[in-house]
Amino acid sequence: MSTSGSERQWTIFTNHGHVLVFLATNPDARVRDIAAKIGITERATQAILSDLTRAGYVTATRVGRRNSYRVHADRAFRHPIEADHAIGEMLEVFLTDRE
Repeated sequence: MSTSGSERQWTIFTNHGHVLVFLATNPDARVRDIAAKIGITERATQAILSDLTRAGYVTATRVGRRNSYRVHADRAFRHPIEADHAIGEMLEVFLTDRE
């Protein structure tokens, strides 16, 4: 994607959304792998995982020396505009072509 100096780079989803989509297909990913794929630091990834866990969107289970993540697709979006939809509806869009 080529942009001139005056164009800003942005995406529709936040990094939290990117992490949720990635974890839905890569539940055993390491923080390092998540960070590299999303394009953020490991520290930012850890903070996002903490946010998502505290909010009940993700559960981390220790498996040996690593974590395995489970995304709770039945959880509703947080913003009032989308609150009547579960995140699983969004995930279906991205996961359908991969299966």
